Order: sequence, then C-alpha cells, then structure tokens
Amino acid sequence: MSHSEAVATTRLRPAGHAVLRRGRVSFLLHRRTVLVAVTLTVLLACAVVAYLCVGESFVAPAEVVRVLFGRPSPDELVVGTLRLPRLVVGLLAGAAFGVAGALVQTVARNPLASPDVIGVTHGAGAATVAALSFNAVAADALPYVSVAGGMAAALLVYVFAWRGGLHSSRFVLVGIGVSVALGSLTQLLLTKGDYLVAQQAKVWLTGSLNSRGYEEAGPLVVVLLIGVPAAVWAARAQRSASFDDDTATSLGVRLGRSRLGLTALGVVLASVATGAVGPVDFVALLAPQIARRLTRTAQTPLLSSALAGALIVVIADLLARRLFSPIELPTGVLTAVVGAPYLMWLIVRTRSRSGGTAS
Repeated sequence: MSHSEAVATTRLRPAGHAVLRRGRVSFLLHRRTVLVAVTLTVLLACAVVAYLCVGESFVAPAEVVRVLFGRPSPDELVVGTLRLPRLVVGLLAGAAFGVAGALVQTVARNPLASPDVIGVTHGAGAATVAALSFNAVAADALPYVSVAGGMAAALLVYVFAWRGGLHSSRFVLVGIGVSVALGSLTQLLLTKGDYLVAQQAKVWLTGSLNSRGYEEAGPLVVVLLIGVPAAVWAARAQRSASFDDDTATSLGVRLGRSRLGLTALGVVLASVATGAVGPVDFVALLAPQIARRLTRTAQTPLLSSALAGALIVVIADLLARRLFSPIELPTGVLTAVVGAPYLMWLIVRTRSRSGGTAS
C-alpha cells in the first residue's frame, strides 16, 4: 500500500475501528466490539469449567480439562456423560436465543421486542404442548412442530402489526396480545390432555435443561450451522433494517425483504431453541441489550449477543442446579427472576424517553 493510500484509508476509517487486511480482502473491525467478544468468550470458558466442576460431587478443574481434551480421567463418566451433554444444549440454546433476540429487536427498532415478549416462543410452546398433550407426533418431530408454531405466531403478529409499515410500538403491543392469547390456549390444552403428559409439559413450559442431551442438541447444531451464512448476511442487513422507512427507501434499500429475512431467521432460531429446552424466558431480551451496552454500537452485535445468551443460560442453569440442592429448579425460573424486573425497568425507561408513550 502506498503512502497516499494509507493516508486515505486512515481518513475514511471511523473512530474506534481498525482495518484487517488479508490480501485483497479487507474488514473493518470495531475495536471495542472485538474486546467485548474476547472478554465474553473468556467468561464463558470459565463458566463452562465451573459448570462441569460443580454438582453432587466436585470435580477438580484439571480433570475437567482432561475430559474436554479427550484424555483418560476417572471422572469421565460424571463430566463427559452426565454433565457435558446438558451443558452443550445450554450453550447452543443460549446462543440461538441471543441471536434471535438481536434480530427481532433490530427489525422492531425497539429494545422491548424479543421472541418471548412478542409471542414467538409462546407460539412454539403452544404447538409443542398440543403435540405432547394429544400425542400427535413422534418425539423426534417436536422441534419441527415448535418451529411451525413459532413461525405461525410471528406471522400473526406481523400481519396485525403492519399498517403501511412496521411501527415499533404497535409491533410490541400486538406481540404481547398474541403472547397472552397463546398462553391461555396453552393452559387450555394442558387441561384437555393426559394428566402425566400435562405435568411433563408444565415443567417444559418453565424452561428446563433437565435430562437434555445430544439428541436435543442435534437440531440446534443443524440450524446454527445453516444459519452461519444467513447470520453474515444478517449482520450487513442490520445496518439498513435499523433505519426508519423513509431513510432506508431513499438509500434504495429493499427494506421489506431485509426485515422479513431477519425476522424469519430470528423466529427459526428462537423456535428451535424453545423446542430443545422450553421457553427459557428473557434470555432473548437480555442478551442483545447486554451486548449492545457493552460494545456501545449503533447495531446490536450478533456474536456478542450469542456469547451473552450462552453465558446467561449456563450460569442460570448452574445456579438452578445448586442453589436449593437437592431440589433442582427449572432454568427459566432463574432467568425470569432477573429478566422480569429488567423488562419493567426498560418499559419505564422507554416511556420516559418518549414523553409517556412507548416508542
């Protein structure tokens, strides 16, 4: 690169960014976002080791590391067979919830919007409970039923919220209304189905990683792997989807297609995660907000949202297992304890900023 090109690049580069070059390809990186992602990765690694160490019997961190690297260990049964599969499901589900929340909040341009608030996870839950209560499908087909329910709920919200555009307040309010209706439908289904199955479904509805293993992790792995190219597109589409309609249209952006694609990707991720671990509430709400406040960026960073979501689920499940041992709480109870007050604070803050009306 010549001196003049270097000077031009420096002038064009936004403050706080760095240019990463590999041959003819260059990437613009936000330094704080990279630092936050690295920090969250380190914290997540520490949480993973703590999760595998703590249980009915304590396992030394050195033995945990040996098992993770495939080396012989006397604790291989406890770590590799009993704890690791559950941890993997929690990591994947948390990452899926985090990315889904980031995408939905971007489309709605509202921090209150998340798959669990606007009815997506409730739709997935209602469809799954219906299948469980009436034994309508085989167990291995439940993730697909969950996706179908989440997509149906999202489509319903999208249709009722669209009035010549997608206004953020209307989108959230319609979503909350759909969530309440689907919650009532779920309770009705529980009263009509088999008693034992209904009890199982009630535990599932609180969001739990109990007895989860690699079988539940399979659909999450597939969706996340397929979603990687889509996530790359989503990261670019976020820039246009976060604009208001007039600005995006003036820039020649096909806003409707971008928002529809982002919403569909977020709904699929949230629905599959719900099918795997149940509706673990508020993870999709909290993770993107944590990531955005840490990175201080205009767009919600997807990678940091995924890492924050995984970290929340792992810590919540660890506390759920050990706080009241030998009684094990559902993971969703712990996330709700933190998420519900945060949601109320966020509503009050949003109303005060908009002069009394949610924006």
